[in-house]
Amino acid sequence: MIKKIIDSIHPISANSVKEIESLVELVDIQKNETFIQKDRKNNKEYFLLEGICKSYLINPEGEEITISFFTEKSIISPLNTRTKGDISVLNFQALTDVKLATIDAKEFERMMIDHLDIRNFGNTVLRNELSQKVEKEIGLASLTAKERLLKFRDEFPSLENLIPHTDIASYLGITNISLSRIRGDLAR
Repeated sequence: MIKKIIDSIHPISANSVKEIESLVELVDIQKNETFIQKDRKNNKEYFLLEGICKSYLINPEGEEITISFFTEKSIISPLNTRTKGDISVLNFQALTDVKLATIDAKEFERMMIDHLDIRNFGNTVLRNELSQKVEKEIGLASLTAKERLLKFRDEFPSLENLIPHTDIASYLGITNISLSRIRGDLAR
């Protein structure tokens, strides 16, 4: 079930996969449901088996600011990058119906201590998360809006046709009107 996700990041032994799978709970989330809420306790790690979701915050003006997108067969931001003292610092919302495999973070941490291959997998997930955040930050500071949209299209092919454009505009750091204009220019 989660072996393909793990193998795509950092392969581990069949026994380690079985140990992780023995502790997994499957959860179905409905489209538009916020399944991790900012300022609420959260102590799970998440494998996104099916669907699309986003992380976001509400700015002081009450607007949603999209931080990241997650597509099926991937890992949602690890606990220690999205919580402080097991309290979530971000919201996570399903943009389509979503199927998750969850595991208690303390149990996963115990497995990382006991199994070198699981520890290496976990560390690779953390490195990838950090790398994606830094790359996005650099892009926001150094690329034009058009270049950011083209990069988004490379990173998330076909996502543009599956999720609200307001979320994409927010992720790119532009207004929805600007996104619409840039899309029109690129279509010509």
